[in-house]
Amino acid sequence: MNPVLAPATSASLIRSEVAGLPLYDPGADPDEVAALSGGRVIKLSNNENPYGISPTVAEAVRLTLAGGVSRYPDPTGKRLAEAIGTSLDVPAEHVVLGNGSENILELLCQAVLDPGDLVVTQAPGFALHEIFPRVMGARVVKVPVTAEFGFDAAAWRDVLAAGPKLVFLANPCNPTGAMLRAGELEQVVAAMPESALLVLDEAYGEFARLDPEYPDGLEALRGQDRPWIVLRTFSKAYGLAGFRVGYGIASDAALIQALDRVRTPYNVNQPAQDAAVAALGDHEHLAETVRRTGLEIARVTDRLRGAGLRVVPSSTNFLFIDAGYRSDRVAQELHRAGIIVKAWREPGYETYIRASLSTPEENDVFVRCLTEICAKGKL
Repeated sequence: MNPVLAPATSASLIRSEVAGLPLYDPGADPDEVAALSGGRVIKLSNNENPYGISPTVAEAVRLTLAGGVSRYPDPTGKRLAEAIGTSLDVPAEHVVLGNGSENILELLCQAVLDPGDLVVTQAPGFALHEIFPRVMGARVVKVPVTAEFGFDAAAWRDVLAAGPKLVFLANPCNPTGAMLRAGELEQVVAAMPESALLVLDEAYGEFARLDPEYPDGLEALRGQDRPWIVLRTFSKAYGLAGFRVGYGIASDAALIQALDRVRTPYNVNQPAQDAAVAALGDHEHLAETVRRTGLEIARVTDRLRGAGLRVVPSSTNFLFIDAGYRSDRVAQELHRAGIIVKAWREPGYETYIRASLSTPEENDVFVRCLTEICAKGKL
């Protein structure tokens, strides 16, 4: 006799791992902020590139759209993978494409993790480095930074000794903007158990390369006889956030083949592939974007520190700022001025906001409004 089953509800069907996940916070809705402020919106919440795409990329997209989009894109992204391989001197079969590099983070967790596996990442850190492993039922341990937001070598050694299966290491780090120097990256690699997969997330690496102490992760890992993958993206310095295209360079083709088994076959659309090929070849536009961003990071950091705010030294296009008051309240006050930042809610950092920089004019408005809000106090 078959048992009588209770009628299902949507809630009863959801896996327990999913039900307990935090929601990813993309920042406030610009339309809602515009309605609140009654004017234009300065969006500093998503680390986007305010200088846009190059004319070369715009022309590539125009040609793609002129040819029509009624056909599916190249499922392998062969042309883009080969361009990346040529640019970085790696075999194209060691390259995987994603709908943004965060798509590859998700694929890695799907392909590698079993329930109960240990994953190590940073704190404070990128929310999806925690969310995607937890979807798979993995345990996540975060390694905190030092009080000065520096690299804690002893803490990393202790956690890595526990035998993680997957290690997410962002360099530079999101949200702090701080970077690991060559010697510090070497210490992490040396302490890694051979059974672990190292995922080096270099989403903001183009900005950090202005610093001679920033290590090229791909060069650091090429000679390693262990599984690894370096993630990069066209969303930040290249200005293609709306197209969602990222990529990974892996230690071996077998890892790429595993990711191909779990990814959707058309995960990067054709305009995005063609735009990325064009962006990869426009070195002048990238260099100018990085140069202008670096000047603004230095200038805004000096102004905020001059107003008495703590700002973490940044090697990226964003700043991690201790406003001295609850970050959600500071963000709400900025919304009234038409400015969107990311209020950080990770335990221990609830007074910090993350603000990506824009043009000098918009950055000046942000600095003035933030300093006025913090000077008033009583938030």
